[in-house]
Amino acid sequence: MLDLGTSFMASVARDPHALALVDGDLRLSYAEWHAKISALVAGLDNLGLRRGDRMLTVLQNRWQAATLHWACQLAGLIIVPLNWRAKVDEVDYAIADAEARAVVFEVVSAEAVAAAPAALHLPRIALDAPGPGETGFDALVQGSAPEVAPRAAAEDWSVMLYTSGTTSRPKGVPRRHRAERAAAVAHVAQNLYAHGERTLGVMPLYHTMGVRSLLAMSLIGGTFVCLPRFDAAAALALIEAERVSNLYLVPTLYHDLLHHPRFAATDVSSVRKLGFAGASMTDGLLRALEAAFRPELFVNHYGSSEIYTFTIDQAAPRKPGSAGRAGINQMVRVVRLDAAGPQDAAAVGEEGQVIALLAGDESFEGYWRRPEADAKALRQGWYFTGDTGFLDADGDLFVTGRVDDMIITGGENVSPVEIESCLSLHPAVAEVAVVGLPDTRWGRIVTAFVAAHGRVTAAELDRHCRDSGLSNFKRPRRFIFVQEVPRSPVGKLLRRKLVEGDYRLAAPKTDQEQSI
Repeated sequence: MLDLGTSFMASVARDPHALALVDGDLRLSYAEWHAKISALVAGLDNLGLRRGDRMLTVLQNRWQAATLHWACQLAGLIIVPLNWRAKVDEVDYAIADAEARAVVFEVVSAEAVAAAPAALHLPRIALDAPGPGETGFDALVQGSAPEVAPRAAAEDWSVMLYTSGTTSRPKGVPRRHRAERAAAVAHVAQNLYAHGERTLGVMPLYHTMGVRSLLAMSLIGGTFVCLPRFDAAAALALIEAERVSNLYLVPTLYHDLLHHPRFAATDVSSVRKLGFAGASMTDGLLRALEAAFRPELFVNHYGSSEIYTFTIDQAAPRKPGSAGRAGINQMVRVVRLDAAGPQDAAAVGEEGQVIALLAGDESFEGYWRRPEADAKALRQGWYFTGDTGFLDADGDLFVTGRVDDMIITGGENVSPVEIESCLSLHPAVAEVAVVGLPDTRWGRIVTAFVAAHGRVTAAELDRHCRDSGLSNFKRPRRFIFVQEVPRSPVGKLLRRKLVEGDYRLAAPKTDQEQSI
């Protein structure tokens, strides 16, 4: 297996004049981009960074972030990308935990970096105007430098992503060059990417989906069209102007594109392939996207930072809710919720925990200095994902939620995803999230938080659930109408915020909460 630096060099040799990167008015061919990357590597050398060092970045999806990612691969540095919205304590924790040797930031993250004690004595690289004691990114890439030779091996570390840390401190997920490249090759194959594809580079480069899009484009002489942060109007404009051929987004971003006032007037005919990951897609959104884009390929990709691909469904609308079957580098099983090990398989149709083989080419090998997390997740050669799901009679996987999200009400296990998919098909429902709230009689009561398009009552939604055939014990007993459903920066549903009461009620007051 090639290291990523050599892989990029091969792409430059194969397609030197192909358009590689677009960011506003900046347009770079592979040869031009390689020259800037080589200059950046020389600049990082002058700062004293050496092979094996870790570099923390707190950046949006600008061309500089993509260039830094490739420079680290060629220089043998380990890039540690962090959410650009990170707070001071999160930046400080990541610097210390990763033992970072340098920090790269921009205006939106400058305040957090400046206030982080762990950053005070590190080289600090500013994408915008550098302050006292800081190095300007532009100074590092100006001028020329000899063509850099790849310094890393396939077994070296490439990147360390941090998990979202919704219930505890974020966990570092170190990944080797070979695993990153294997995941990129699989991404190309499973999404049927052709030579010269163009993708919208909006999924953040601190997230596995963003990294995969960046690496995959390099393998096919493709173009990475930067969008620093998601804005539906800007995304639609780029899709039309740059003739974007594939989209790989979380469901929330698809929802926002489809419901933007400019969508109907935008030429999206260049988009022939859709892919989504990061969260389940409701049946309603799935159908709406198929009708709006009429794609040649509509892929549901189920995976994680730890193991990029679990399963793939290349015809997502064919069987709504299905995550398909194991990817080309993987094997998956569903084991009982109380499983002692990977041998405790769940029956067909029985809800259990999804596990994936650690021997797969895309797999990580364990968390960064978190033996307690390894002990919980890594067992007998399998990764216990913490996701719940079941296999149907055809062998297709359905992911139903998280083990921690399972609602136990009156002794019955209820998964929120099925209920959310059912409610999403009601025309008045814009967004919905289902959780279990404490109840003296039932233990937990199934509660639906609904952001509505217009006026709708709990009785109407309950009737919709009945008419849809939803089992009686799964029907929500409370409906709470909210302004919006809370999500993470990459669109993941944050059910814990709803349980904690962290939401904004819809108006008027009479429509806020109704029980059945």
